[in-house]
Amino acid sequence: LGVTRMLEAMRMVKTKARFYQASSSEMFGKVLETPQDEETPFYPRSPYACAKLYAFWTTVGYRESYNMFACNAICFNNESPRRGFEFVTRKITRTVAEIHYGKRNVLELGNMDAQRDWGHTRDYVLAQYLILQQPDPEDFVIATVETHTVREFVEQAFAVDEKKVDWEGTGSEEVGRDHITGRVLVRVSPEFYRPADVKLLLGDATKAKEKLGWVPKTTFDDLIKEMVINDMREVKNGV
Repeated sequence: LGVTRMLEAMRMVKTKARFYQASSSEMFGKVLETPQDEETPFYPRSPYACAKLYAFWTTVGYRESYNMFACNAICFNNESPRRGFEFVTRKITRTVAEIHYGKRNVLELGNMDAQRDWGHTRDYVLAQYLILQQPDPEDFVIATVETHTVREFVEQAFAVDEKKVDWEGTGSEEVGRDHITGRVLVRVSPEFYRPADVKLLLGDATKAKEKLGWVPKTTFDDLIKEMVINDMREVKNGV
């Protein structure tokens, strides 16, 4: 209800204020079309996505009912060295660093084939700023317009540490081995499977490019390199 309370306070006190709601690509869930843009129907698959959907339509409702500058950015996965450890991207980069320094033996993950549109939060915050500078409030999809599997993220993270991962097995029996030593670096654990998994997210940010002049500047590889280097430094320093 936080979004509702914020918007209601604005309606009562400062209707000319500008409101930005951080919406999520998870609202697309079991996607009905690919890529996903501002017109793609929503199909949320988690309580988080449902809550985000409520916030999205509440924002639209206040905009249309009270002529308020209230807008949504449907942000696809955006990451940075500040990402929490409970998120798979930071879990990967942190564990790569811990393996490097001998503090952990193996990285355990769930569905290696899940695909996400990953970008850098720094780029996404710029898009959010630009949305709030527009003459009229609108909703935008913010995405890199490319998708990668969790497996690709893992491979690139280990590559920063100059390790090549060779995969063997399938499903819960799949493991990733160090190409040189044969040591198991990655295991698949059913513990991390999701009962209603979102398999593929890929954004279409054409509207953001055309109306905001926004395009992401950080590549997938550079994003992961920045995160791994940060975690290497933190693990080395005991942070």
